[in-house]
Amino acid sequence: MTRTKVGVSIQSPSIFLDDRTVVLSEGIARKWKVSSNQPITLRFGSSLHDVRVITAKVSNCLRVDSKLANRLGLHQGAKVNLHYKQQANTLSVGPLIGVMISRVYAGSPSRPFGAITAFCRELTTACEQVGAVVYFFPPKEMHANAQSIAAHSYSGGSWTKKTFPIPNVIYNRLTSRRYENMPNVQQFLKDAKTNHGTQIFNEKYLNKTEVFDALRKDSSLHRYLPESHLFKNYAMLRSMASRHPVLFLKPITGSLGKGIIRIRREGDVFTAHSTTLSGVRRQTFPSLSAAFQALAGKLRAQRYQIQQGLNLITAEGNPIDFRALVQRGATGQWEITSIVGRIAGSQHFVSNLARGGSLSTVPAALARAGFSPENRVAIKRRMRKAALDIAKGVETQIQSHFGELGIDLAVDTSGKVWLLEVNSKPSKDDNTALNADKKIRPSVKTLVKYARYLAKF
Repeated sequence: MTRTKVGVSIQSPSIFLDDRTVVLSEGIARKWKVSSNQPITLRFGSSLHDVRVITAKVSNCLRVDSKLANRLGLHQGAKVNLHYKQQANTLSVGPLIGVMISRVYAGSPSRPFGAITAFCRELTTACEQVGAVVYFFPPKEMHANAQSIAAHSYSGGSWTKKTFPIPNVIYNRLTSRRYENMPNVQQFLKDAKTNHGTQIFNEKYLNKTEVFDALRKDSSLHRYLPESHLFKNYAMLRSMASRHPVLFLKPITGSLGKGIIRIRREGDVFTAHSTTLSGVRRQTFPSLSAAFQALAGKLRAQRYQIQQGLNLITAEGNPIDFRALVQRGATGQWEITSIVGRIAGSQHFVSNLARGGSLSTVPAALARAGFSPENRVAIKRRMRKAALDIAKGVETQIQSHFGELGIDLAVDTSGKVWLLEVNSKPSKDDNTALNADKKIRPSVKTLVKYARYLAKF
């Protein structure tokens, strides 16, 4: 297979150019041995067109007529990769990448996707630089047996909606389990895989019970796993409390620190801290059974994971944890993109930025916790190994396709690294190295590299 990056030139139909003819640079045609004026299959995503190739003395260019360009969703000046398979007599354009987003705000042309719009622009720029085409589409545009999709793309300084073929690769950025589980969404994804060979990554949300139950099957990962179970009843709470002075109860599908409960035994008294919309609620109880009775209504309202509390490192008394962004890159292998420290805000026991937490570099966070320079280097090395080990464990033990994972790690006061949770929809603001410039982030570049790898471009 041969490949090169070209610019797309769209022209009005003429006696030399129509929707069954494309013009290819003479040098590329000669190098790939593409016969002039012979039928060939032009492929873009799921779209296949029988065309004739004619050559012209132009540099790195694919010239198409406006009717064909509209059918494909190509815009003037688009940068794309071409590759040619001589045996199949197929000239492929792409890769074509589709991104599932939760909603489109029709009344906001400058921010059509709300808070994720800036990320979508950044991803578009990253794709342009490597010769990929990306578009964005919400659940309402997904239909069974679709041969094309109405989606949004950015070109010429604005967002436009037009029709595209089904893409080579789909990246799931839906931010709601409700959207993800809609029947039309699930059927669309099934059909895209089956009918068009589309590769889909970050296929689904993970829940805390699923992750810990899966990773427990791999004995090499036990060193990272605090004791953790799906919460069932008071007997389980009492049993866990007999072994651990601090316990956490976390909604198994929760995010942003919502609904977390911490129970701490202090002598004969039990103190429960709960995250609320306004901050943290503190309650004191004379017994564990009294604490359970007070919390029973909340614990019945949704499913919780009960987890061993850890003696976490702190900065001026505020707990510290770490978010590792682990992604697959150009070769399909897991790699560490970034690790950042997250320091809980004053009066909080969770570190999420949405609850007043702040970001720090790993060395700075470990220094504030009192570790020596030598220990900081060793702990960071252990965190990197843990994050990669856990990502590979998720890949092996959970039957879904993930291209990136946000892995939340903790370090206890002895320097031991623990897993807190795994997030299959890591935030694009909360997990990247600290910098104030406007360059394309490494995490975004890596996403595009992996999409190219999946699309075989």
